[in-house]
Amino acid sequence: MKKEVTSILVVDDQQKALDSLELILVQHGYQITTVNNGKQALELLDRQQFDMALLDMRMPGIGGAEIMAGITARELDTAVIVVSGDATFDAAASALRQGAYDFIRKPYAIEQLLRSVSNALKERQLKRENERIHERLRHSERLHRYMVNSSPDIIYILDDKGRFVFLNNKVEELLGYKRQDLLGRHYSEIIHPDDISLARFAFHERRTGERATNNFEIRVRRKDENSGSGYFEVTAVSVELSSMGIYRALDKGSDKEYLGTYGVARDVTERKEAERLISYQAYHDLLTGLPNRSLLADHFELAVAQARRTDGQAALMFIDLNRFKVVNDTLGHAVGDDLLRAVAARFRECVRAGDTLARIGGDEFVLLLPQVIDREEIESVASKLIAQLRESIDLTAEEVFVSASVGITLFPDDGDELGQLMRKADIAMYAAKACTSGGYEFFDASMDEALAGHLSLDSGLRRAVDEDQFIVHYQPQYCARSGHIVGAEALIRWQHPLRGLLPPDEFIPHAEDTGLIVRVGEWVANHACRTLAGWRCVGRDNFRLSINVSAPELEQENFVDNLLECLARCNLPGQSLEVEITENTLARNLESVSIKLRRLAANGVSIAIDDFGTGYSSLSYLHKLPINTLKIDRSFVNVLSGDPRTRAIIRGITNIAEGLGVRVIAEGVENTRQRDLLLELGCETMQGFLFSRPVNDRVLDDLLLRGASTGLPGLRVDLKGV
Repeated sequence: MKKEVTSILVVDDQQKALDSLELILVQHGYQITTVNNGKQALELLDRQQFDMALLDMRMPGIGGAEIMAGITARELDTAVIVVSGDATFDAAASALRQGAYDFIRKPYAIEQLLRSVSNALKERQLKRENERIHERLRHSERLHRYMVNSSPDIIYILDDKGRFVFLNNKVEELLGYKRQDLLGRHYSEIIHPDDISLARFAFHERRTGERATNNFEIRVRRKDENSGSGYFEVTAVSVELSSMGIYRALDKGSDKEYLGTYGVARDVTERKEAERLISYQAYHDLLTGLPNRSLLADHFELAVAQARRTDGQAALMFIDLNRFKVVNDTLGHAVGDDLLRAVAARFRECVRAGDTLARIGGDEFVLLLPQVIDREEIESVASKLIAQLRESIDLTAEEVFVSASVGITLFPDDGDELGQLMRKADIAMYAAKACTSGGYEFFDASMDEALAGHLSLDSGLRRAVDEDQFIVHYQPQYCARSGHIVGAEALIRWQHPLRGLLPPDEFIPHAEDTGLIVRVGEWVANHACRTLAGWRCVGRDNFRLSINVSAPELEQENFVDNLLECLARCNLPGQSLEVEITENTLARNLESVSIKLRRLAANGVSIAIDDFGTGYSSLSYLHKLPINTLKIDRSFVNVLSGDPRTRAIIRGITNIAEGLGVRVIAEGVENTRQRDLLLELGCETMQGFLFSRPVNDRVLDDLLLRGASTGLPGLRVDLKGV
């Protein structure tokens, strides 16, 4: 690193003096600039920075005194030594008063001159270092003050008596106190009364290092006591020999004098609220505010322990709402949620102090009675629960009727574990549901047999999907005027290994309840696509496959991807597929369903509405969705001949279809009178026993080979089997 050279300005009106000084100083490594008058000296000082100036006091014009005055006025960092032939005391005193470091009389000793120059430069360097240190301290102080007052935490210092001697500005924002109002006051004045004893360990901390208080939670009072108590993490740390003087070392020995406590108080009120919310969510149902399964389990353990101590008994009721699924599917999930909240509010009115009413999912509730005397007491509570739902429930825009079925188990008679009692109460509830809509039943051992059949159906369905036990029959659809087949509806059957051929109404409802309908639907879709692909291989390229998709299937996130992948795997174009859904499926989530249906339509897939006119009451979806077919439900066809209002409804449906340019098909046509009336009302495409019962694929293939079809035949797959 290059050494910095000291620059010196030499001013004297005697050339010999200039030459002498320059020669001496250059030999000792200084950089010298010489001038012989004061005017030139001041001009140089305006243009150039010098570390030192050697001045003669008496010169023509501007003398040394005026040059020093100029250096002072310009606030130059230049040391001055006067080298003058004036030997009077007044001259030396005047020069020193004006700021000269030294006054050297001519003639001078070289050693004296060099020593004075060296000392003056050292003093100048020390002053500069000192100034830099002070500037850093001032900057550090400003930064520290900014950091302290900008801290999100309260920073405080207490004296040895526990009185505030310092507080940053945050105390006003967080607690509402002015700093001046708290200075000199004891810390206990802002502590929550219940936490005074705890506060002594944090606010009066004397320890240092790792043993000091850390993250100690305590409550402090805001100035406005109505605003409640905030939670703070208080960190009280005493620092040895700190700049804040918390401890002071004594003159003798190693003892220290305790001066006070330094601390930081961090507001954690929001965190405490979040912790309370998380704790609440962990043990409560967020929709109804009732305890959930976890809190029910805790209360059950307490109830069992209490019953064992008193040799008593406890009861557990499993409550299921009847018709809730209909309400949810028809009126939508939002109305269903409102209904659950209203039911929970009514049930609360029947709950005794100490009872636990919990919602464990869907429309299922559990009531725990920790202390019961006899069955009459339990029956009284169950009857009150059921009675609460006899009157209609008025929601925002709907009047809804539901009822409850209740299954009851007893501790210790029916078991001593919550899971065991709930399972048996669930069985009893299904027994109550089977006997009457809206009643209660106590568990009986004979009910286990019914459960075994229920579980057998569940496991059998899973095997049926895995082992390909399903078959498909086809019911032709005819043009009633020409007698030609224009399509066929596929109906699923279960070839049960023990019970034989089962119709869909014996297993589809269970599949929907358990969620197995998704796997069943996938099986039917894959089977139908493979069948259609086989027909296309023998020249029936115009067959269109229409799949009736249940609501749980359509709610699957990957439903569209799976269906399109099935088409691609069987090498079928999108135009060969038609998706059939019910109006109630639309009501569950019209926005989500419409997105999926539009995506299918964009890939050439047609859309059909099954059971049209029996579900979702709004017709606004007709112009929002890419619909191709409307199917008239068999419930209208059954009463067609004797009900003029039904004929008006069907006429309206055919007019809607004509206006929209879509097909219309009537289901369940069983006699010629129904056929003729439907023709009069504008419906030409029909299916039912009048035309044909469901047939297997070989018989349908036979019918098509004999030329019994015209137009564009289609294949309809009904996952519900209706």
